Amino acid sequence: LLPWFASSQRDLQWRKNRTPYRVWIAELMLQHTRVATVTDYYGAWMKQFPSIRKLARASQDEVLKAWEGLGYYSRARNAHRAARILVQNHGGRFPRSLEKLQAVPGIGNYTAPAIASLAMGMDAAVLDGNVIRVLSRLYGYDKPCSSAMARRQLQSWASGHLLPGRAGDMNEATIELGALI
Repeated sequence: LLPWFASSQRDLQWRKNRTPYRVWIAELMLQHTRVATVTDYYGAWMKQFPSIRKLARASQDEVLKAWEGLGYYSRARNAHRAARILVQNHGGRFPRSLEKLQAVPGIGNYTAPAIASLAMGMDAAVLDGNVIRVLSRLYGYDKPCSSAMARRQLQSWASGHLLPGRAGDMNEATIELGALI
């Protein structure tokens, strides 16, 4: 999977200059949204709010205006609120543990492992629609994937496929496989 990913991955701007903030915003934008749609929004967002501190200082109206067209506006409101919490309670830095990341409003069960693995080098498995698609096919899992029991099983499989020290690469490669194949 990793050699395939190295030669087949899409050239996406959020894969460059990775920071927890940049990964977080990309992941929020990509939820339930096509990559082609996110590309322009992400670039414009990073120009307007290049740091978590700039996002925290912005008004909610500015944040919602920048998000306009992406839908799911609660993601923008939660990101704005989380940025303020991170600046106020964590000095503008993202916590360096999965549990503390998940405790920040606006950073959930999917985005915390994404931030942790892609920007912090931590061994944490993501479970998004693409990963679920790949794992379901790999294991012949044909039950509905929305139940808590199914999620636990899928999370266990995702965690079991991580290579220690390469979780970010494995997560992103699996996501890319699910998105492209």
